[in-house]
Amino acid sequence: MPLNMIKLCVGVSEIEELRAWVRDCKAGRDTLDHVTRMFPRRKADILPGGSLFWVIRGLILCRQPIADLEAVTGADGIERCRIVFKPQIIPVRPTPRRAFQGWRYLEASDSPPDLPKRSGADDLPEKMKRELAELGLL
Repeated sequence: MPLNMIKLCVGVSEIEELRAWVRDCKAGRDTLDHVTRMFPRRKADILPGGSLFWVIRGLILCRQPIADLEAVTGADGIERCRIVFKPQIIPVRPTPRRAFQGWRYLEASDSPPDLPKRSGADDLPEKMKRELAELGLL
């Protein structure tokens, strides 16, 4: 099973905002990517098949499959990592997660499962999803 990554989705309040970002990026760019400071040493464990799990307002709510990890150098001369994504956003069972800096590895065994295609939870308001997850009901 592939290794995953987890990161806070700063500035996003709900999955729909992340989906809008993907739509906007697909319209004007060749790739969907996010640049982060540290390059994963376990790239071979992440590719192929790993995902970046996004923490949105204290809950892991979705994942985005990783297409590639590329070393890039910023204008300031510092090496960084460009995480290149596949365009889909896959909702997962909402799972509480405390804030942290940067990204972390997330073992497949610790990753929340994908929600069924039409679980009904997709249509619930974010606040209700959060409350159900805190109660262990979602």
